[in-house]
Amino acid sequence: MTLFALTNRVSRVLSACKGFIPHRRIQFHGGPHPQGNKEPKAIQKQESWFVKVVCTLFVYSQPLDDACLSYLNNNLTPLIEFEVVKWLKNPTFGLKFLELSRLNLNINHSFWTYNLLIRSFCCMGLYGSARLVFDYMKIDGHLPDSTLLGFMISSFGRAGEFGMARKLLAEVQSDDVMVTIFSVNNLLNMMVKQNNLEEAVSLYKENLGLNFNPDTWTFNILIRGLCRVGKVDQAFEFFNDMRSFGCFPDIVTYNTIINGLCGEYEVDRGHSLLNEIRLRDDCAPNVVTYTSVISGYCKLGKMEEASALFDEMMSSGTLPSVVTFNVLIDGFGKVGDMLSAKSLYEKMASFGCIPDVVTFTSLINGYCQIGDVNRSFQLWDAMKVKNVSPNVYTFAITINALCKENRLCEACRFLRELQCRNIVPKPFIFNPVIDGFCKAGNLDEANRIVAEMEKKKCNPDKVTFTILIIGHCMKGRMLEAISIFDKMLSVGCPPDDVTVRSLISCLLKAGMPKEAYRISTITS
Repeated sequence: MTLFALTNRVSRVLSACKGFIPHRRIQFHGGPHPQGNKEPKAIQKQESWFVKVVCTLFVYSQPLDDACLSYLNNNLTPLIEFEVVKWLKNPTFGLKFLELSRLNLNINHSFWTYNLLIRSFCCMGLYGSARLVFDYMKIDGHLPDSTLLGFMISSFGRAGEFGMARKLLAEVQSDDVMVTIFSVNNLLNMMVKQNNLEEAVSLYKENLGLNFNPDTWTFNILIRGLCRVGKVDQAFEFFNDMRSFGCFPDIVTYNTIINGLCGEYEVDRGHSLLNEIRLRDDCAPNVVTYTSVISGYCKLGKMEEASALFDEMMSSGTLPSVVTFNVLIDGFGKVGDMLSAKSLYEKMASFGCIPDVVTFTSLINGYCQIGDVNRSFQLWDAMKVKNVSPNVYTFAITINALCKENRLCEACRFLRELQCRNIVPKPFIFNPVIDGFCKAGNLDEANRIVAEMEKKKCNPDKVTFTILIIGHCMKGRMLEAISIFDKMLSVGCPPDDVTVRSLISCLLKAGMPKEAYRISTITS
């Protein structure tokens, strides 16, 4: 085929398809260019025309005959080939053209073609195709730089393709490609965030022998993951290993491990670490450090130690946060010291701390625990004045306290208010009210609340069913109790021993041994 004939053929195809080609395009993600590689030069006007010719032939003239292939073989350059892939605006087409040119055309593909296709496939979530292009890239003598490699690892990690990411890391390290600590840390961080902690620890250990020098961020990531699942002793192993790699714990490291210790009720160890920070010249405890230890003492009910540490924090010049006040108010409330809790609440404004829903809920819980429910209503009013919306726990605490005092009508009023708000209801809010009506012998009202509960897409839990079954048994409504038990099984809510024993006992007393035997057989 002569050049004139080829040009005429292409012109006819371009003319016929002029309005159609753009509709076949999809977004093509190129991404930033890798460091260490020069950007491709801009093509000339005549080359731009040739790019369109090649694209049109490829899209509309498959399969290409020998004459076309010969012409392309003589005229295509790596730059033109890159522009063709880019102009196609469809990575699937781009990959097909790459494969065609690799098999049939004598052309050395540029790094930029592979970079463009890999990034585009990753952005589309087509990681298998990205991996295929990467394999072609290596076969054709190109190695990724740290920027492209980091992009691929991050893309695989975000998609949860950790096996693919680890395999990629192992391959490029064997090819002596530099893997930045940032890329490894980024992958470790994504593993920890997606609850793949064991895989993160394994990745860390297997890379230690491959010129991998962890930094402080590496250890912070692993320590945070281990502390989050309660493996504080293992976290301490990493903490103690830091110095052997020339790394020193920063305030993030200390805060993470102190918080982990206090969460496991090892507050004295946490306090010792706080004192260790105070002796360092390059690091100082901050409000997070102090608040973690104060919270640990509050959880143990050691309010004297918590208060002493709070005073120490203040004297060191570290100002408390809303969280600091909240943990102290909650701690004093749980031990019934509402004078101290209220005093702290009144001090918040002087430190620029605005009470939030956690503050009010902790105070309400404290007053309810000492039996002063009416006092807690004043806090509900204060919340309205300050435009603070109650959460699910604010309602649950108040409703439960009212039910304990047999003030069921008031509890129902709070239930109705809850249902008017944009709060997802939970069974533990309804259960005390249902239990109250069952104990009062008002089963119809209890059943009505359950129906209302289900209408709000809040499914009864094991406690709800048990309350209803025992309540109906106590009133001698055995058939309804059996029906509720059968419903419990049908919705996949397994009864516990208390439910089963109570129902069987009541059935036997009611002279229904067959039903008692059936239920015993089902649950054995």
